Amino acid sequence: MNISIIGGGAWGTTLAQALSDNGNKVLIRDINEDFIKKINNEHLHPFFDIKIPESIKATSRLGEAVAFSDIIVLCVPTKAMRKVLTDIAFAITTKKLFVNVSKGIEPDTSKRVSEIVEEVIDKKYIKGYVALSGPSHAEELILRKATALVSASKDEELAKEVQKIFSNEKYLRVYTSDDVIGVETGGAIKNAIAIVSGVANGMGLGENARALLITRGIKEIVSIVVALGGKMETAYGLSGIGDLIVTASSMNSRNFQCGLKIGQGMSVDEATNSIAQSVEGIRAIIAGHEIGIKYKLDLPIIDTAYRVVNNELNAKDALQELLSRSLKEEHYW
Repeated sequence: MNISIIGGGAWGTTLAQALSDNGNKVLIRDINEDFIKKINNEHLHPFFDIKIPESIKATSRLGEAVAFSDIIVLCVPTKAMRKVLTDIAFAITTKKLFVNVSKGIEPDTSKRVSEIVEEVIDKKYIKGYVALSGPSHAEELILRKATALVSASKDEELAKEVQKIFSNEKYLRVYTSDDVIGVETGGAIKNAIAIVSGVANGMGLGENARALLITRGIKEIVSIVVALGGKMETAYGLSGIGDLIVTASSMNSRNFQCGLKIGQGMSVDEATNSIAQSVEGIRAIIAGHEIGIKYKLDLPIIDTAYRVVNNELNAKDALQELLSRSLKEEHYW
């Protein structure tokens, strides 16, 4: 089967290897000519310098990638998603299955990728939409270490189709879900809590404080997922808590790294600019705060983090404010 991947960064090229291992032909589209040369000429992963299958090809021509396959895997930062989809809309001539693997929320609109696809691509060219997400570091999957993802679609058959395409019996297992909202939202908002966890680590607060922030952060993720129409059980699954576990305590997580640097004294801009890949967590904090206002949610961690990234509060004072809140009973719904 031919599969097109839009975005040849760390995650896009890693997924290309998994798809190639499963017997598919993969064409990556990227705008970085150095990435393209590495993939085509040296058969190397552009970030990790690890050998990848020679069958994986790359191009800078979007039209070529769109025409190559009936399955388009979207793997670009959400801040660029609308522009990329607008360009795809001009190139598309037949129905495509859109599979989104990016975990984020669009700046300014706070919309999920499924909503952007529906707005930008003519319905006559959309075979369907699947969100593919879960606890997954590219650094580990590229080494073919065991990983699990969730394939979510309103169309059960399409969710199963993507499940079969990506799964293999050696290292990659994919589950299915009908909760697109829950999978997309959990995958995005967990990045906000990962930033907070990194800040705590950077401040040297210790494991107790980090456990507090992560655990109470789970409640806030669940609250947002349910408010937007997703299922509570989805937020407690692979695409919610599972992804948070792998993101909120690992140096492989760019969001954790960003928070770490903020906790060590860098400004938000300095921290994000120091990381080579896109940091979705800052936007997730802003979006989570805005969603909380709209739906009247109690989100003390995200709301306090919003004030930090908005330069209204420093990290030390933010912690003090959280600890000095009125005492209450622990509950999760």
